[in-house]
Amino acid sequence: MDPATPEAHELTVGELSRRSGVAVSALHFYERQNLITSRRTAGNQRRYRRETLRRVALIRIAQRVGIPLAEVGEALATLPEGRLPNRADWASLSRRWRDDLDARIRQLQQLRDEFTDCVGCGCMSIDRCPLANPLDRLGREGPGPRRLLRRAGCGGA
Repeated sequence: MDPATPEAHELTVGELSRRSGVAVSALHFYERQNLITSRRTAGNQRRYRRETLRRVALIRIAQRVGIPLAEVGEALATLPEGRLPNRADWASLSRRWRDDLDARIRQLQQLRDEFTDCVGCGCMSIDRCPLANPLDRLGREGPGPRRLLRRAGCGGA
């Protein structure tokens, strides 16, 4: 292959899979979700631009911290077309998720700190719940972890 041709700077789906550590089936799924794109050769084979490796890495990191793929897609849609994303582009994506990640960290820390005593559900199934939730008053507010939701600012009364 001539190194001057566009094809020399593209990856097959197998190469992208090997380089990213992501299964081919996952790459096809990301493509169906419009998170990554490819072009088709005359033989109908997928070819990915090299910067797709960065996109896949970002997708995997976002998934690992629980960011929904729909949000990942919205963020990736803000990246420039026709040029490689630069450090400023990636910093912008990071800022976009900062508040959400900080809230998740607070929730996880609270869960870790309070899990032994009560998960905050108001179920009265743990002997210490009557002290934190006499007469199951939180149960009247609705289902779910009422104490945790209230403190985390994610709903609840």
